[in-house]
Formats: sequence, structure tokens, C-alpha cells
Amino acid sequence: MDDRQRYDRATAQLDPPFAVLDLAALRSNASGMTRRAGGKPIRVASKSIRSRPVLERILAMDGFTGIMAFTLPEALWLASTGLRDILVAYPTADRAALAALAADTRAAQEITVMVDRTEHLDFIESAVADVRDRHEIRICLDIDAGYIALGGRFRAGARRSPVREADQAADLAADVAKRPGFRLVGLMAYEAQIAGVGDNPPGNTALTQAIRLMQARSRRELITRRGRIVQAVTQVADLEFVNGGGTGSIEKTTREKAVTEVAAGSGFFHPRLFDFYRDFTGRPAALFALPVVRRPAPGVVTVLGGGYHASGAPGPDRLPQPYLPCGLRYDPDEGAGEVQTPLLGQAAEDLRVGDRVWFRHAKAGELCERFATLHLIDGNEIVDQVPTYRGEGQTFL
Repeated sequence: MDDRQRYDRATAQLDPPFAVLDLAALRSNASGMTRRAGGKPIRVASKSIRSRPVLERILAMDGFTGIMAFTLPEALWLASTGLRDILVAYPTADRAALAALAADTRAAQEITVMVDRTEHLDFIESAVADVRDRHEIRICLDIDAGYIALGGRFRAGARRSPVREADQAADLAADVAKRPGFRLVGLMAYEAQIAGVGDNPPGNTALTQAIRLMQARSRRELITRRGRIVQAVTQVADLEFVNGGGTGSIEKTTREKAVTEVAAGSGFFHPRLFDFYRDFTGRPAALFALPVVRRPAPGVVTVLGGGYHASGAPGPDRLPQPYLPCGLRYDPDEGAGEVQTPLLGQAAEDLRVGDRVWFRHAKAGELCERFATLHLIDGNEIVDQVPTYRGEGQTFL
């Protein structure tokens, strides 16, 4: 029985649209990630999962410790449900959430917030100033891991922190250390230009070579720079963790002595954007099904909805992939539509009204913003259904 038959049989009693999670694929992907990590722990990036029960399943597996959240309100909610060791990956300007953090004994013990400049520290102090009996706030420094060349004329990587050099990091660490109510516990540097950029894109040899050259030079530069930064910061504070990397760079980032843990999330679901890496493969685990509602012409079917574009620079790679049956493609004049999506190809000839087309989202967790429930498939049956954040009434961005 192929995957399409399994999924169709398992979900025969459901009316699409709906989303599923293939547990065998999830387990296989998780196992591959831990092998690549070489014994170092993987912190689970919640933005790529966005389902609390699925996070709990992953954290129950060997090799996964802690959560990387994307907002402080999310982290507060996760901590309130019993989840532990939560690093908020982005600075926050949420005064109410900061005050709640400072006032909550458990949350203050389990949550670490991100800063990359003294202005963040000033903002936090102002936000918690009126909190009586406030708790110490755990702090992590965010370091710019981007690659800069040609005298600054070329840059690759996400625009995050202004802190790039060891002396800058040490100065910021010293500022944290001298302020009462803060404790510096971690350092993070996310090399998006390696972890989030596939080095084996299809159909463009020149682009492939350029990406590989950039990534090789970036790795060499970052190994040295990150090591110096960690050495400088540890002169100021005893760090509990040094976090780096992502799904696309696990085996590379964990080789660095300075790094104690790697973050990853997309690898569990293995969305479309992660098909284009040389060093690892995964199994598509998170899918959504849309129903065929029209057959407007030979070789054409139309499904309901489908305009689930992924974030990032606009382009065809941000569209969901018509996955099963194989051989379907978008109408170039319509693409993926808000209310309907025409699909072209020979496979359309065998589809009838009411049949389903299975899609893969381009990115991981954004799929869960569209659905309240994930139906968990093992083999050819649904073994459970669990809420997404949306299904629990939670929206954080």
C-alpha cells in the first residue's frame, strides 16, 4: 500500500480540508536528527510544530531537551502547562508578558528571554518596575551569525543581532551582570545562511556552487568567531548553554566545541523547503488534504482553498506542493488561491468530485495556523487527534 492509499484509507471518514501527521515519518525524521547531532541535545523549535501534544511527544524521545519558543506569551503559556526549559528566541517588547514573567515563580525558573542590546535590558527593567517581589529574569545573548564579505558589500543570513564580535558580546554580558534582577545563562547564534538554505537546489548549477562556496566560507568564519565570543562571555558569566544551528546544519553546528546544543524544528515535519540538502533526507510527515470540487476541463481539477503561502521572500518555492497523486501542478495564471486552486496534469484525469489531493506546506509550523486539529496516522489508521495552538485557542503572532 503506497502513501496515498494509506492516507486515503486512514481518513476515509473525514471530510477535507484537514491536516494529518504521519507518526512513522515523524519518528524516522527525529531519529535522523539525533544521529546527526552526535550526542549533543537538540532544543525543539516550537514555531515549526505549533501543537503542544506533538511537542510533548517529541520531548519524550531521546536526544531532545528544552524548547525554543518564538514569543514570550507563548513561552508563558507552555510553562503554565508544565513544559520546561523554554528559550524565547526573539527579543520581546510585550510589557504585560514581562511583568507576568517576573511575578511568576515557575515561569521565571523555566523561561529565558533574548536580548542583543542594552536597550532591551532597559525595556525589561521598565516593564517589571512595578512588580512586587519580582523574580530574577534569565537572559540569553543573541549573536549575529550572518556571513559578511567584500568589505560589507555582501551579506548572507538573517538580520538579527547587532552584536558580532567578542568585545561587543563581552560588553553586553558585563552590562547584564552588573544589573540586579538579571542572570546571564546562555548565548545563541543562528546561522540561517547554512541551516535554512538548501545547498542542492534543483536546476541551477551556478546557484548551487555559489551557495556551497558561501556556506563553506561562512562555516569557517563562524567557527572561529563564535569560539572567541563564547570564550569572552564566559569570562563574565557561567553559561548554562550555547545554542546554534537549525535543521539544515545539525551535523555541522554540533561539531563546534563552543556549541553545547543545537536548535531544530522543521526537520520533524520535513516540509518542502527541506528537500534540497545534500547531507540529509527526511520523510514528509505533515500534510493537508483538500477536496476536488470542480472538473472545469480535461486535465484540470479544482480544489477548495489552498492559498497557504509560506512566509519569506515571495516566490514559487513558498507555495504548498501538490504532493499526491503525483504529477499535478499549478495553473501559472492562478497559482494557489484563497478560495479555490486549479491543478493541471495527467493525474487530474483520474480525480472526481469529492476526491482529495494531498499537499505539503513549504514551511513547517505555519501549516498549523490553518487547522485546529492534527489527525495522527500510524500505518493506515488514525490513532489520535490532537489540537494545534489554534485548536487550543492560542494565537501568538
